[in-house]
Amino acid sequence: MTLQLTTAISDGIKRTLTLTGGVAFALLAALQFLSLASINTVLAAWLPPQVTETLGVVLPISGAVAGALFAATALLTAVYFVIVARAFVRPQSELSTFPPSLYTRRMARATLSMFVGGIFVAFAVTIGSVFLILPGIFLAACFIFFIFAVGVENRGVLGALKRSWGLARGHRLKLGVFVVSLGVLGMLVSLPSTIFQAAGEPLIGDLITVVANSIVFVFVYGIMAAIYVQLQNEHAPSRGSQPTGNASTTTL
Repeated sequence: MTLQLTTAISDGIKRTLTLTGGVAFALLAALQFLSLASINTVLAAWLPPQVTETLGVVLPISGAVAGALFAATALLTAVYFVIVARAFVRPQSELSTFPPSLYTRRMARATLSMFVGGIFVAFAVTIGSVFLILPGIFLAACFIFFIFAVGVENRGVLGALKRSWGLARGHRLKLGVFVVSLGVLGMLVSLPSTIFQAAGEPLIGDLITVVANSIVFVFVYGIMAAIYVQLQNEHAPSRGSQPTGNASTTTL
């Protein structure tokens, strides 16, 4: 099966412009705000006052509490990826609902797998990017379906990594182009923060960045889900794994 990126983009946009997309945006914006604010607060507790004035959102809590908040936010982000993977792969007719099954079914195991595997993927992609960038792009393309293998197919860390690698096989060039596009989008979204930082308004820059990031990357997750739906049946699940069938009929 040939990956149709244009079709996936169109399908992903449609998936995002639903109640599911709205909920995904609100949750991501809250997580982004908490993450950014907790990091700024930790920095404010350690850096000189003249430097902390350049920070944006700073919470009225101690650095230790902010550090704990950041750790909690990282764990909640793993929960978010489980939920958004399950939510976006459903058929279009179901995207106007947000049933409890999306965030109650086997959440402990899925969250742990998402958290541990997410750290591994981020580390591997970062290390790969240090070496001439191309290895990082390659690894990002290979593991792009990890969140769906965990959230939708209920796989563990190793099983999800293998499943994502298998789904990407034969399509890594197109997926690599998609990954590079995400990098460009990320740089563009960070521009407001840089501009307002230079203008002496880091708080406004942080808020705009949170909203812009959330909008852009919810659409990205919708498109990733559409790509996953296209490719999930190309490589049949191995014996012993939990098959899901076509995503449009997956029971969530």
